[in-house]
Parts: sequence; C-alpha cells; structure tokens
Amino acid sequence: MNDTPPTDATSNGHQPIVTADDLRRRYGEGSAAVDALAGVSLAFDRGRFSAIMGPSGSGKSTLMHLLAGLDRPTAGTVVLDGVDLGPLDDAELTQLRRDKLGFIFQFFNLLPTLTAEENIVLPLSIAGRDPDRDWLQRLIETVNLSDRLTHRPAQLSGGQQQRVAVARALVSRPAVVFADEPTGNLDSVASEEILLTLRQAVDDFGQTVVMVTHDAHAASFADRIVVLRDGQVVHDGPCGSEEGILELMKEVG
Repeated sequence: MNDTPPTDATSNGHQPIVTADDLRRRYGEGSAAVDALAGVSLAFDRGRFSAIMGPSGSGKSTLMHLLAGLDRPTAGTVVLDGVDLGPLDDAELTQLRRDKLGFIFQFFNLLPTLTAEENIVLPLSIAGRDPDRDWLQRLIETVNLSDRLTHRPAQLSGGQQQRVAVARALVSRPAVVFADEPTGNLDSVASEEILLTLRQAVDDFGQTVVMVTHDAHAASFADRIVVLRDGQVVHDGPCGSEEGILELMKEVG
C-alpha cells in the first residue's frame, strides 16, 4: 500500500504552503463600496489544520475564495505552493485549482448521475489521470464507504455524501484542502465523523486543511484559529477548547 503523504510536511516541518500579503477585496464603487477584506496578511503552514472564524460579514468566505483562486483581490498578493496567483489568467487558475487544491462545500456538490466512487475520482478523471488504486482504497477505508461505492448521491445520507466529498478532495493529494462550512448541513453525529476525518487527514496523511466555520466545536479540531472582523484579522493563535473558542468569539463580538 502506498503510504506516501500528499505533501512533504512530515519531512520539512511546518512551512507556509499558502500566503496572503496585504490582501484587500472591495465590492462596488463610490459611496456604495464595501471592503470585504481590508489588508489581511497571513501564512498557512504545510501539514496543519487552520480554522477561519468571524461574525457574519467579517470576510472569512471572501478570504478563502481569494486564497483558493476562486476570486481575485482588489489589491495584495496570494502565493500558493510557490505560485503567485496574480499573473495567472482564468484558464491557468482553473488548472492550478485542479492540480493543487481540494474543495469541500457545505452542500456536498456531488454529481447526481455518478456513483460514489465516480464522484471520488472525478478530479482525476477531469485531469485525464488514473487513480492510484492503493491510495484510493486507503481513502475509501478512511471515510468508511466501502459498501456504498456503487450508490448515487440520492441513495446516500448527508453524512455519507459529505464523506464522498472529503475523499474527492483528498484523492489527488492536493497542496491544500479548503473546506467551507463542511459540517453546516449535517447533524451532530455526521459532523463529528467529518471533523475526525479531516483531523486524520492532517495527522496521518500530512494534508493541509484550511476550514471556514462558524461552529466553535468544529474549530476546536484545528491547530490554529484565525478570527476576522470587518475584513481584518483580530485574532490569530492556537486553538483551544470549544468553550475557549466560544469565549473568544464573544470577546470579538
């Protein structure tokens, strides 16, 4: 079985895999302009699990979209796995996302006509690559889907669909997995399974995970918490307990 981690995090220690320098994003013009991000500088370490939190409208989803090349900043730079996203055109950004990133969304985003296994290997199919069967089998066992591979999304529970999405995000051994409210549409039992799987991906596979969440329990699984308010970083430090995170969020307001 191929036990090679998706990155060299375990051998090189914690090195930045994605960095943002004075990142700004303004929507609209003139008096109607809104600054969703107002000068954010951050570095996310390779092989670590980071949580981004903040009140509604704080800029956390905007930050993730910019880090992942899903949106372009008004000013500032993003460097992902050594690549400056700024000069890339849309086609190059699409290829970078395909080659270097995995995504987990709140509403799963599975293709309804494909089986669970076909959804998992979809990023490789699009890239014209054959899956590493040993790695694929390890992922399937990790997300506990061995008996659901021929099922289509409509035949799966929400938690099972999200486990398919997690495996899909990991199958190409991406530089970074971005998770946008990955437990926001799940019950507490399914949420716990997803969070434990993400934690395992970091600890056992050397994966880098950046997760946007409003849930203190979800954030408590991370190594680091970044809190935004009004488009700026107001806290950046190690994650503590769920209770500690709740207290922090009260202080942030």
